[in-house]
Amino acid sequence: MLRRLGGILTAVLLLSGAAGCSRSAPGAAKGTTVYVAQRVRTLDAAHPTVQALAVRDGKVLATGTRDEVLAAAGANARVVDLGDATIVPGLTDSHGHLAGLGQGLVTVDLTGTETKQEALSRVASAEQTSFQGEWLVGQGWDQNDWPEKAFPSRTDLDAKHPGTPVVLSRIDGHAYWVNSEALKRARITRDTVDPVGGRILKGPDGEPTGILVDNAMNLVAKVLPPPTPAQHEAWLKAALARAAKAGLTGVHDAGMDLRTFRLLQRWDREGRLPLRVYVMADGQGADTQTFLAEGPYEGQRLTLRAVKFVLDGALGSRGAALHQEYSDEHGHKGLLLLTPEDYAKRVQAFMGRGFQVCTHAIGDRANTLVLDTLEQATAATGTKEGRHRVEHAQVMRLEDIERLGHDGYIASVQPTHATSDMPWAETRVGEARIQGAYAWQRLKHAGARLTLGSDFPVERPDVLLGLYAARTRQDAHGAPEGGWHADQRLSGEEALEGFTTNAAYASFAEARRGRLQPGLDADFVALSVDPVDAPVAELPRAQVRLTVVGGDETYRAPATPASTAPSQN
Repeated sequence: MLRRLGGILTAVLLLSGAAGCSRSAPGAAKGTTVYVAQRVRTLDAAHPTVQALAVRDGKVLATGTRDEVLAAAGANARVVDLGDATIVPGLTDSHGHLAGLGQGLVTVDLTGTETKQEALSRVASAEQTSFQGEWLVGQGWDQNDWPEKAFPSRTDLDAKHPGTPVVLSRIDGHAYWVNSEALKRARITRDTVDPVGGRILKGPDGEPTGILVDNAMNLVAKVLPPPTPAQHEAWLKAALARAAKAGLTGVHDAGMDLRTFRLLQRWDREGRLPLRVYVMADGQGADTQTFLAEGPYEGQRLTLRAVKFVLDGALGSRGAALHQEYSDEHGHKGLLLLTPEDYAKRVQAFMGRGFQVCTHAIGDRANTLVLDTLEQATAATGTKEGRHRVEHAQVMRLEDIERLGHDGYIASVQPTHATSDMPWAETRVGEARIQGAYAWQRLKHAGARLTLGSDFPVERPDVLLGLYAARTRQDAHGAPEGGWHADQRLSGEEALEGFTTNAAYASFAEARRGRLQPGLDADFVALSVDPVDAPVAELPRAQVRLTVVGGDETYRAPATPASTAPSQN
């Protein structure tokens, strides 16, 4: 499946869109608007499909037939007729990275490159926006998409960039490809030992190849100049606008640093945050103690109630922590990025402060450790109903799938990960272990609640692609026929719930949003197709026509009808 988005031009165009725009002050009176569509899917069991909804003061006023809603709205209501569109409750990406998405919009974008030479060509033609200080920055390469399937090396970059340090993040964010100048500035030599939870790949001559996996990336990251305040703001504005265009009314940001949180906090106080952002604080970075000391935070559209830990690496770079060795690398079992003791200490500290614990766990060993640690920490702290989350829950032993469901945890999964990884995932883990990988129906049947996302910028933030992947387990061309491990596909209803009602539950917001009912937040999206009943092949080509957050139209497609005159009742 095609991944992410591409192009600096897209970012520039979106900077003038919804992100950063002022909205009405909280509690300010707004007029009443009636939205009419071919179908409105409310996810309200009492009235699952209606024709219209009315919005007043940021809340849903009424749902029902056109005439019923117009009567409830009153004679002065503004009417927006969306024609053949389908309205659904606000769509939330339950696992994304706003700063990373924004950075990818304005730096070297290597996603979708089909050869190493194509990637090198993009790096060589980088725009000035791709520089942080003297460093040339980019992201999105994936050696699995290239004919040779092998990691690139520093010498590939040295030819064109002998004196400029270059750092390029892999598509999963779990490996760097750097040149010799970057290694020099980071003081990485043949004598540098692997840090705990990291790998410095070295060639037959003992010299670093230029590939740094997981915690070894920190050796470069600590000497990489941070973005300037102007760059940082540009990244976030571009990311928020792109998310609104994708039809997102909310994002669960999976591991935010304090600098980004402070910026969004200011925008939210100024009424300039166009989406709802549920923050998972970075629980293992430099800001850990500040997040712990300040505790949870509730703003207008910004909430901090969760903490994110990254326990292992990614499957594509063989950093995911497995119980047994990789099927395609003898003797290697992946990497734990935190020791079990350190992880347990951090979990207990944040859990004791009232944080929801969200842990990145890809490999089966990491997933086992998450479940063991949560069980112990819950007993030690005496906390209940934490709605703790396993982020990815990607490769699991069958018995651990049962434990996750039985213990009431949330499985935060990303449908497009399965369709991106399916060409090589079984090569990594083998036929037996793949039965517990990307196993959405097994998780659901075990009792786990599935909340869905994309992990952007690893994948594109387009929710329609996520709905498609969830329902088909196929790429954009319909391969493989019938779907990859098709018994794990989700139905149209299950997929939609994963981006709406389950996402609301996963962020403790089910009493305020996730459905379209009178009194709930007026968060909804108008789509060109019905994501449940339309032929599934139409989803990748469908369009987002309107995105509404708290009654504010944060994105409108150019051809979408505007309002009509006030109703006459």
